[in-house]
Amino acid sequence: MSDTSLTIDNILAPELTQCKVPASSKKRVLEFIAEQIRQHNDSLGESQIFNNLIARERLGSTGIGQGIAIPHCRLEGLEHVIGVLITLEEAVEFDAIDNQPVDLVFALVVPKEATSEHLELLSQLAEKFNESTFCDSLRQCEDAQTLYQRMTAENG
Repeated sequence: MSDTSLTIDNILAPELTQCKVPASSKKRVLEFIAEQIRQHNDSLGESQIFNNLIARERLGSTGIGQGIAIPHCRLEGLEHVIGVLITLEEAVEFDAIDNQPVDLVFALVVPKEATSEHLELLSQLAEKFNESTFCDSLRQCEDAQTLYQRMTAENG
């Protein structure tokens, strides 16, 4: 890993940004994320990604409140951090800390050894998602390109 600090626009690819994804449950959201990552990086197994995301959720929900979840996990054999941003067609139950359903999801999959980078990215995401006007602007996106541009714009 290089010394340059990781930022959201370094880890989020336009192909891993999706709008209005249909999902009926938290499990389905995590399956969708695993499918997307595997399509983008075929050296990773879909079930490996999904199982790691589920294992992390068992430790405690990654639903941070106000309709937002940041599912994340570490993966053996991964060389760089991968981010996935999706908005959901309809909010789903996510066991979030405020018991509100989730419709805005940013998943983070990081190499097994990348602990400080992992925490730094989670903190950047939490900070961005703390601004309700920013979150509203993401929820209003009608297409993946706009969603990607809003998420990676410097001033949020």
